[in-house]
Amino acid sequence: MKFIVGAVGLIIIAGELARGAEEPRVVEKVTPLPVALSKDFEFRKTKLFFLSQAPPKGQGARQTTSTLKPGASSKAAPNQKTATLQDAPITFERQYRLFGAVTALDQRQRFGDYFDFFWRAKRPADLTVRLEYRQEKLHEHVQAQEISYRNVRGTRKTEFKVIGDDYFDDGRVIAWRCLLIENGRIVAENRSYMWE
Repeated sequence: MKFIVGAVGLIIIAGELARGAEEPRVVEKVTPLPVALSKDFEFRKTKLFFLSQAPPKGQGARQTTSTLKPGASSKAAPNQKTATLQDAPITFERQYRLFGAVTALDQRQRFGDYFDFFWRAKRPADLTVRLEYRQEKLHEHVQAQEISYRNVRGTRKTEFKVIGDDYFDDGRVIAWRCLLIENGRIVAENRSYMWE
């Protein structure tokens, strides 16, 4: 009996994880929506990351301050320590995004722009999270990706990416805005400073 209950529990957890890792769908035609901002919905944090072909220049995150030469002046040590600490998250993020990409083709398909949006719904609602963006080579043309959630409440994270051939063909994302949409109306918005 315990085995059956455990197996059912694992199936439920696996279903929740699979639903949370949903891929965004591309919106064919981006149309303007009415705005009805609500205090029940908000964006909490935004994490942007650009994964380029060339690794970041610098000393690298693996160097520690203990490798400094004993005769080095004390003025140089804090600057090097600061540079090392600042490189660490960038190096980690790059390794995280490239994990499992063995061949050059695998790596090429991961280069581009990554967007992580952390948002909150204070009441249960059916929401759609939409990323609208413009790319370098497409100028004013607006594209969009979206993910829908049913009966969602609490803090969530939604990930979008413009990578691989989309990135190489059309360039970097130069402006973006992320929307929380309920019943066809925008209830929360987060945008880059370049978005008009």
